[in-house]
Amino acid sequence: MTVGDYTKLLETETSFNKPFLTKESADMIAGLRPALESHMRAFQDAPRRAGRYPVVIYAPSRSAPSWENADLCEYLASYGYVVISSPGASGGPRTADLAMANEQAKDISFLIDFSRTLPDTDISAVAVIGYSWGGLSNLFAAARDNRIGALVALDGSMRYEPELIQEAGDVQPSKIKLPLLYFAEGNFTLEEIASQYDDSKKGMHLNPEALNQWTGGDCIIVYMLGLIHEEFSSMSQRDENVWKVYAESHKADYTRADGTIGYALIARYTLNFLNAYLKHDAAGSEFLKRTPAENGAPPHTVQVSFRTAKR
Repeated sequence: MTVGDYTKLLETETSFNKPFLTKESADMIAGLRPALESHMRAFQDAPRRAGRYPVVIYAPSRSAPSWENADLCEYLASYGYVVISSPGASGGPRTADLAMANEQAKDISFLIDFSRTLPDTDISAVAVIGYSWGGLSNLFAAARDNRIGALVALDGSMRYEPELIQEAGDVQPSKIKLPLLYFAEGNFTLEEIASQYDDSKKGMHLNPEALNQWTGGDCIIVYMLGLIHEEFSSMSQRDENVWKVYAESHKADYTRADGTIGYALIARYTLNFLNAYLKHDAAGSEFLKRTPAENGAPPHTVQVSFRTAKR
């Protein structure tokens, strides 16, 4: 597979019989043009390997393609996971609201249903990874679908949209007894947070409620000090249009190169988290409890908080 092979999926992601590209999709391909011939690690139509493997559902950010984090998905698959992704909620631009979160949560459960039809899946071990908006929808899905056994959020909106969680009514983080691995964008000042949100989102400025309330399962928060939000997507890291807009977004003296280092750490922490909680692997558990330096992280790249569940 090449990056270009993945971009071809855009034409049929939401219209199987009549391929077409929206302007946003065409702009994305244009931004990725320098990387289109770059080889990925996956092989199209590769033969199945014998056995049954844990299932990982990937929930993209709002209106994003299914392959926005193909590198992470390929990496996990190479270590013995069946990874399944669909387009982001609604498949096109939409207002970020409760209806859209519910919609994507249903997509996640649909994909779990689909995974049961595959001959190589172990449906007793299911995790959901969500980036940005997908990191809110996976919370909604976990509150309603007891087949989900672990959550990963890549700077997920569950941290930034507590009013939508409250509006849902049946989504209560304090009652979810699942392990959560949350990757957070680098440190914010209170002034920066206050300047980005208006008064209609009262309560979220000082209180990332979902993470504070996550007491029924282990909660591991990895603060990615050198990453901006867009760098939690491997395809955005390649997209030159993204960097025209966000070239000055890094804090301190972090650079685009630091983003690739941070992404590699995200992949390693995610793999070990899934190994620990889906495969019950002791080495994965030990990795999560070590310091970032002991895990080979360069200085000044990550800060990790490990909070065990209250029994």
